[in-house]
Amino acid sequence: QLQLEESGGGLVQSGGSLRLSCEVTGGIFSRYAMGWFRRRPGKEREFVATISGSGDWTLYGESVRGRFTINRDNAENIVFLVMNSLKLEDTAVYYCAATRPIATRIDSEYDYWGQGTQVTVSS
Repeated sequence: QLQLEESGGGLVQSGGSLRLSCEVTGGIFSRYAMGWFRRRPGKEREFVATISGSGDWTLYGESVRGRFTINRDNAENIVFLVMNSLKLEDTAVYYCAATRPIATRIDSEYDYWGQGTQVTVSS
Protein backbone atom coordinates (compact mmCIF):
# COMPACT_ATOMS: atom_id res chain seq x y z
CA GLN A 1 0.00 0.00 0.00
CA LEU A 2 1.61 3.21 -1.15
CA GLN A 3 1.55 6.34 0.95
CA LEU A 4 2.09 9.73 -0.64
CA GLU A 5 2.91 12.97 1.13
CA GLU A 6 3.16 16.32 -0.60
CA SER A 7 5.11 19.29 0.63
CA GLY A 8 6.42 22.60 -0.63
CA GLY A 9 3.22 24.54 -1.06
CA GLY A 10 2.80 28.07 0.17
CA LEU A 11 2.19 31.68 -0.75
CA VAL A 12 4.09 33.14 -3.69
CA GLN A 13 3.79 36.28 -5.77
CA SER A 14 2.68 36.19 -9.35
CA GLY A 15 5.66 35.45 -11.57
CA GLY A 16 7.44 33.55 -8.83
CA SER A 17 8.39 29.92 -8.48
CA LEU A 18 7.77 27.00 -6.18
CA ARG A 19 8.88 23.40 -6.07
CA LEU A 20 6.47 20.81 -4.79
CA SER A 21 7.68 17.46 -3.53
CA CYS A 22 5.86 14.19 -3.07
CA GLU A 23 7.52 11.50 -1.01
CA VAL A 24 6.31 7.97 -1.60
CA THR A 25 6.63 5.03 0.79
CA GLY A 26 5.32 1.50 0.94
CA GLY A 27 6.18 0.19 -2.50
CA ILE A 28 8.69 -0.04 -5.31
CA PHE A 29 8.58 3.55 -6.45
CA SER A 30 10.05 3.04 -9.91
CA ARG A 31 7.19 0.72 -10.86
CA TYR A 32 4.69 3.55 -10.60
CA ALA A 33 3.98 6.38 -12.92
CA MET A 34 3.35 9.55 -10.97
CA GLY A 35 1.02 12.41 -11.63
CA TRP A 36 0.23 15.85 -10.32
CA PHE A 37 -3.31 17.18 -10.28
CA ARG A 38 -4.85 20.29 -8.84
CA ARG A 39 -8.20 21.56 -7.70
CA ARG A 40 -8.74 25.27 -8.10
CA PRO A 41 -11.44 27.02 -6.06
CA GLY A 42 -14.85 26.16 -7.47
CA LYS A 43 -13.38 23.93 -10.17
CA GLU A 44 -13.11 20.22 -10.81
CA ARG A 45 -9.86 18.40 -10.33
CA GLU A 46 -7.49 19.11 -13.21
CA PHE A 47 -4.57 17.22 -14.70
CA VAL A 48 -1.24 19.03 -14.35
CA ALA A 49 1.55 16.61 -15.29
CA THR A 50 2.58 12.98 -15.31
CA ILE A 51 5.85 11.10 -15.54
CA SER A 52 6.64 7.48 -16.33
CA GLY A 53 8.22 5.16 -13.80
CA SER A 54 11.64 5.47 -15.39
CA GLY A 55 11.29 9.20 -15.73
CA ASP A 56 11.91 9.23 -19.48
CA TRP A 57 8.42 10.27 -20.54
CA THR A 58 6.33 13.21 -19.40
CA LEU A 59 3.04 14.84 -20.32
CA TYR A 60 1.68 18.23 -19.30
CA GLY A 61 -1.66 19.91 -19.15
CA GLU A 62 -2.10 22.73 -21.60
CA SER A 63 -2.41 25.42 -18.97
CA VAL A 64 0.99 24.63 -17.44
CA ARG A 65 3.03 23.45 -20.40
CA GLY A 66 6.25 25.41 -20.71
CA ARG A 67 6.02 26.72 -17.13
CA PHE A 68 5.92 23.58 -14.99
CA THR A 69 8.34 20.64 -14.97
CA ILE A 70 7.79 17.23 -13.45
CA ASN A 71 10.74 15.06 -12.53
CA ARG A 72 11.53 12.26 -10.13
CA ASP A 73 14.34 10.78 -8.11
CA ASN A 74 13.87 7.04 -7.98
CA ALA A 75 16.73 6.63 -5.52
CA GLU A 76 14.94 8.88 -3.03
CA ASN A 77 11.34 7.90 -3.89
CA ILE A 78 10.34 11.49 -4.58
CA VAL A 79 8.56 13.19 -7.43
CA PHE A 80 8.81 16.94 -7.92
CA LEU A 81 6.78 19.61 -9.63
CA VAL A 82 8.78 22.72 -10.41
CA MET A 83 6.45 25.62 -11.05
CA ASN A 84 7.77 28.75 -12.72
CA SER A 85 6.10 31.94 -13.92
CA LEU A 86 3.22 31.33 -11.55
CA LYS A 87 -0.08 33.02 -12.29
CA LEU A 88 -3.03 33.89 -10.10
CA GLU A 89 -4.98 31.10 -11.75
CA ASP A 90 -2.44 28.53 -10.55
CA THR A 91 -3.85 28.95 -7.05
CA ALA A 92 -5.08 25.50 -6.06
CA VAL A 93 -4.61 22.49 -3.87
CA TYR A 94 -2.04 20.30 -5.61
CA TYR A 95 -2.16 16.53 -5.29
CA CYS A 96 0.29 13.87 -6.28
CA ALA A 97 -0.90 10.44 -7.30
CA ALA A 98 0.49 7.06 -8.33
CA THR A 99 -0.64 4.60 -10.98
CA ARG A 100 0.48 1.45 -12.75
CA PRO A 101 1.51 0.53 -15.32
CA ILE A 102 1.62 3.62 -17.53
CA ALA A 103 1.51 7.37 -17.07
CA THR A 104 -1.83 8.93 -17.90
CA ARG A 105 -3.72 12.20 -17.61
CA ILE A 106 -6.87 10.39 -16.50
CA ASP A 107 -7.34 10.85 -12.77
CA SER A 108 -9.58 7.80 -12.36
CA GLU A 109 -6.62 5.62 -13.39
CA TYR A 110 -4.68 6.62 -10.27
CA ASP A 111 -4.94 4.32 -7.28
CA TYR A 112 -3.05 6.27 -4.65
CA TRP A 113 -3.34 9.92 -3.68
CA GLY A 114 -1.71 12.31 -1.28
CA GLN A 115 -3.58 14.73 0.97
CA GLY A 116 -2.66 17.75 -1.09
CA THR A 117 -0.68 20.92 -0.55
CA GLN A 118 -2.04 24.44 -0.96
CA VAL A 119 -0.43 26.82 -3.44
CA THR A 120 -1.59 30.41 -3.35
CA VAL A 121 -0.39 32.93 -5.91
CA SER A 122 -0.88 36.57 -5.01
CA SER A 123 -0.72 39.69 -7.14
